[in-house]
Amino acid sequence: MKIGIPTETKTDEYRVGMTPGGVREVSAHGHAVVVQQGAGAGVGMGDGEYREAGASIAESAADVFASTDMIVKVKEPQPEECRMLREQQVLFTYLHLAPDPNQAGLLRESGVVAIAYETVTGTNNSLPLLAPMSEVAGRMSVQAAAHSLEKAHSGSGVLLGGVPGVAAAEILVIGGGVVGTNALRMALGLGARVTVVDKSIERLKELDVQIGSQLNTIYSTTDALEHYAAQADAVIGAVLIPGASAPKLVTRNILKSMRPGSVFVDVAIDQGGCAETSRPTTHSEPTYVEEGVVHYCVANMPGAVPRTSTLALNNATLPFILALADKGYRRALLEDRNLMAGLNVYRGRITHSAVAEALGRDYVPVHKALGSSLSVVG
Repeated sequence: MKIGIPTETKTDEYRVGMTPGGVREVSAHGHAVVVQQGAGAGVGMGDGEYREAGASIAESAADVFASTDMIVKVKEPQPEECRMLREQQVLFTYLHLAPDPNQAGLLRESGVVAIAYETVTGTNNSLPLLAPMSEVAGRMSVQAAAHSLEKAHSGSGVLLGGVPGVAAAEILVIGGGVVGTNALRMALGLGARVTVVDKSIERLKELDVQIGSQLNTIYSTTDALEHYAAQADAVIGAVLIPGASAPKLVTRNILKSMRPGSVFVDVAIDQGGCAETSRPTTHSEPTYVEEGVVHYCVANMPGAVPRTSTLALNNATLPFILALADKGYRRALLEDRNLMAGLNVYRGRITHSAVAEALGRDYVPVHKALGSSLSVVG
């Protein structure tokens, strides 16, 4: 198989879909890799390193898209990239289609086989390709909260850890999954007082055993959210429903109850955000103030630390890239239900139920979609 690695074009995105080490591994399996010129520059991985690993270098994205069987990216394809995709070409990347009907429409029109990192599953309902970036985003969310609380950034001027004689900041983390766990560990490490709310009693028990009485674990209800948000200096939204739009748990009334200059960090913004007031921001303009609360809603948080993020992501995606290349996408999907869960769009059909529901489109099960295309090879 011939695999293409284009340069990312989304604003403030510096990550790259595959490292030179990944290229070397794929090349050892007998596959060809085409990397766009400068694709790894943002993470300090030069064209020479890619050549030494076995890749060929293409001058433009158009050359990469036109000459390869599978495109491996980081962020969702932008409209001009969607128009370069072609029927039966495999696209393997983050998609986050639920809040993005325009992208979904373009992918359907292209006839591409679109596999989303964020819905590939693992053992115990884990999300192995989302987890590395969730770990990064969770840790970064506390850095963002601390920075946004500074007065120069419209915050209340509170130091997360306080000092002797002055209380530490109160942090509310909504969700005890990968993002939330990494956020609360960082916040506790900086000396903040942390409460986590979650709908799963089992998860709260696990966190209580792992961390102990230093962490306040609360079952998530509307009353609990209202109560603890009103006391918080910073709220971190770490909510995820795989493939679906994030629920709007943080209402405008909850934000109105928060102290002026407090901070809300919405890590769920890639799935539409978990607050009624959330709208995507960028690393260059990361915040805005609404209802007196500083909102940090950067849609690609791990993009700010692209080298760490690229290495972590490549570690997770490489086994799946090899499976798709070695077996061909159809066999790889049919033999691995975890990878199959990542198929969101197949030749014009929506093949993930949560995505279809969020977009208001008909859902076609993967087995039915693949089985109805007997001409597909590989």
